[in-house]
Amino acid sequence: MSFNNILVDKNDALAQITINRPKKLNALNKETITELSTAFTDLENDEVVRVIILTGSGEKAFVAGADISEFANFSVEEGGVLARKGQEMLFDLVENLSKPVIAAVNGFALGGGLELAMSCHFRIASDNAKMGLPEVSLGVIPGYGGTQRLSQLVGKGKAMELVMTAGMIPADEALSLGLVNHVTTQEELVPLANKLASKIMRNSSVAISGAIKAINANYKEGVNGYDVEIEEFGNCFGTEDFKEGTTAFLEKRKPNFPNR
Repeated sequence: MSFNNILVDKNDALAQITINRPKKLNALNKETITELSTAFTDLENDEVVRVIILTGSGEKAFVAGADISEFANFSVEEGGVLARKGQEMLFDLVENLSKPVIAAVNGFALGGGLELAMSCHFRIASDNAKMGLPEVSLGVIPGYGGTQRLSQLVGKGKAMELVMTAGMIPADEALSLGLVNHVTTQEELVPLANKLASKIMRNSSVAISGAIKAINANYKEGVNGYDVEIEEFGNCFGTEDFKEGTTAFLEKRKPNFPNR
């Protein structure tokens, strides 16, 4: 499928989505959100793809925010619909994808850009990256899950500070807070993402899917994460991957997972 604002590249089991609006610092508009939703859904249903990397074009920005001109004149009702539809269409979709999504943050990740990065399963950043949720400086709050996911990742107090001050933090501080897992140079960012993806792909994709469900369950209201873990653990025993993994271990060889 052809897109206007994103690029999708597939190399066997690894896919990369690049948000490609460099003149707008890759800002999210309605069309880009729709295209991203379509791309992630397509890759989720692709039986070959096992890991997805998400990044931005150029060296300045991952995603510098949302396209404010699209909603500057919205009513209360329209604002609520915007947030709900966006969360359901893209941000919740990415978080609950059964395939690991690595955000390679290659510059500014602000507002909706940081929210998108936080919806990915984990994040790595270039050393020039800067992150923040500046929405209160515009008289609004983060609406694509930012208030929830930031506090989950860095704790309530720090999330309160970052949101209230509308400030940006550099990559090294994001690393110390646990907001990103690794920091590297701009040149080594995507190669590092590829290296991490390669390590992931050595393991059972079926088991990884179950692990994503179990970990996410801990952050869902009214859901007992331990029960989800028990269920997913039990489900593994009915998979071909479990048979191959345990057999390979007992035979002292590397497993060749069928990913079923």
